[in-house]
Amino acid sequence: METLSVRTSRQVELIDITSSVRSVVLKKGVISGMCMVFVPHTTAGITINENADPSVRGDIIKELDKIVPHADGYAHSEGNSAAHIKASVMGFSQNIIIEAGDLQLGVWQGIYFCEFDGPRSRKVWIKVISSKS
Repeated sequence: METLSVRTSRQVELIDITSSVRSVVLKKGVISGMCMVFVPHTTAGITINENADPSVRGDIIKELDKIVPHADGYAHSEGNSAAHIKASVMGFSQNIIIEAGDLQLGVWQGIYFCEFDGPRSRKVWIKVISSKS
């Protein structure tokens, strides 16, 4: 397992980590297999989405804020319930197929670390598994 350190600079942001994940895969030398990307935090997530137009990230954040507002009378005393909910909605892991030694992402896809309670120093765990087929 490899650990990627991510430093976030805003309370809510999506950070493209595709090249960092791809570097781990290339370093491992796996030709065919799976790459698991996991976030060990309860107020951060991971997603795959468009990486060609940066406005998509802003649109995702804007709509998540509408669905799960920052302040909405939550019972959780730390004041970050919205971050917990958004992280659960986005999810804490993604699995990406590796074939021909590279991540099999769509032309417009990128892997994003989703910060919902920043700024913070975060970790992303990456596990690369080789397959026989």
